[in-house]
Amino acid sequence: MRRFGSSLVAKVAGVTAVGVGSAVAAVPENVTTAMSDGLTDVKTVAAAGLIIVIAIVVFKYMKRGA
Repeated sequence: MRRFGSSLVAKVAGVTAVGVGSAVAAVPENVTTAMSDGLTDVKTVAAAGLIIVIAIVVFKYMKRGA
């Protein structure tokens, strides 16, 4: 029974390796550019959110200290 299990694991690993190889296909340049632009937008929004959270924490800290 153990031999069957290891054979099954080998087959699954082989199919996964083939699937990963086919998933790395050529992506059009406009898609790459759009994803890069989207990443820039996400970074901008995340930075703004972080600044807002820090400002709220600082304000609460200052109010508590007074």
